[in-house]
Amino acid sequence: RPRAARGPRERADRPRRSASTAAAAAAPAMPFYGAQEWDPKLICAQICSVQCLSYITLGILLSLFHALFGTSLTMDQFFSFSAVDAAAPTGWVIILSTLANAVLSAGALCLIVERAKKCLDFAFTSHFVHLCACSLYEGLPSNWEWWVLNTASLIIMAVVGEYLCMRRELREIRISDFLSVRSPSSTV
Repeated sequence: RPRAARGPRERADRPRRSASTAAAAAAPAMPFYGAQEWDPKLICAQICSVQCLSYITLGILLSLFHALFGTSLTMDQFFSFSAVDAAAPTGWVIILSTLANAVLSAGALCLIVERAKKCLDFAFTSHFVHLCACSLYEGLPSNWEWWVLNTASLIIMAVVGEYLCMRRELREIRISDFLSVRSPSSTV
């Protein structure tokens, strides 16, 4: 019979597919990570973790560089765009600390985010939150050196983070580790 000529009984006999079943069937499955679901709590926790680790490592690096060069550490070095000055020695301490922090924060991306395709998103979010914090502290940055430094930091963090995550994702998985079943040692 043609499709339009079917009765109500025949339509009821057909198995129904829910919208989630149809979406799951259409979405490609990830081979090792499973189907990814939208989990805003996890994403917020990851953003907070990356941001906190980034500020902790920046604080440690600024402390080390300030101890080496004998300068004092203030909150301006974290959040003031006017402190980023390539003509001043303290400006170079901030520049070196920020660039080294980008590499260490990329390691945090590898540990926390674990996916290469998400590194750019989390690196951008981290730098956007930093921009908001700097804007609240001293106003919207007008120093071109601050913008160049943070753009370079964003690029370093994203590229190194993606590289580290790709290396981690492409590690060899030894099947022998999964196949070997060790029996408990027995004493006779």
